[in-house]
Amino acid sequence: MNVTVFEAINITKKYRNTLALNQVSMSVMQGDIYGFIGENGAGKTTMIRLLTGLAEPTTGKIALFGESNKKLAKQRERIGCIIESPSLYLDMTAYENLEVQRLQRGIPGKGCIDNALALVGLKDTGKKKAKDFSLGMRQRLALAIALLGNPEFLVLDEPINGLDPTGIIELRNLLKRLNKERGITILISSHILTELHQLANRYGILHEGKLLQEITATELDKRCKKHLLLQVNDVAAASIAVSN
Repeated sequence: MNVTVFEAINITKKYRNTLALNQVSMSVMQGDIYGFIGENGAGKTTMIRLLTGLAEPTTGKIALFGESNKKLAKQRERIGCIIESPSLYLDMTAYENLEVQRLQRGIPGKGCIDNALALVGLKDTGKKKAKDFSLGMRQRLALAIALLGNPEFLVLDEPINGLDPTGIIELRNLLKRLNKERGITILISSHILTELHQLANRYGILHEGKLLQEITATELDKRCKKHLLLQVNDVAAASIAVSN
């Protein structure tokens, strides 16, 4: 049975005179790596802020794991997220960053810190400060923070921004592993379709605050197959030539 992890129903969000989202309905199913694609300013971050409770919709409804309204706060405990630039303590080690987050969020036991660091490949960074990390390492540290508490749903807003090719590959492989081995559902937003194409099994395409379409990776591949456009004077002769 398909389980809906996240559902937006006719969501509209206005900021004074700006319409950030306009009647958007979308859904993320359990086990998905959902590519949320759109140019900068399309409304992707706004939707993620609504999903995570950092803002409220003007109209419409958000549901998580089948629950909405007053039950949303409890369901959001099952989410890990990175929104915009990761918030890190640059003068702290990776372990210290996670310990601060663990205490703030009331997560019991320190064992989850070593587990999260091992999962993202940062367990052996020792006393190295976050300020001395590469961008890729900082992004993996942010992901480790998001993984504290063993979330069932990861929400990542433009996580590959600023990463070099090596960092992008590392993050991509890690997300695939989390999805396959841990069964974590992932929503990842980006304006770079070529990168999402190597990760996502479903897409939502957002443009100027409107959801243009939800489509599977298979359907998208069929539509994007290369083709050759010929303009000819004699269709019959051209057909014979192509056939031969």
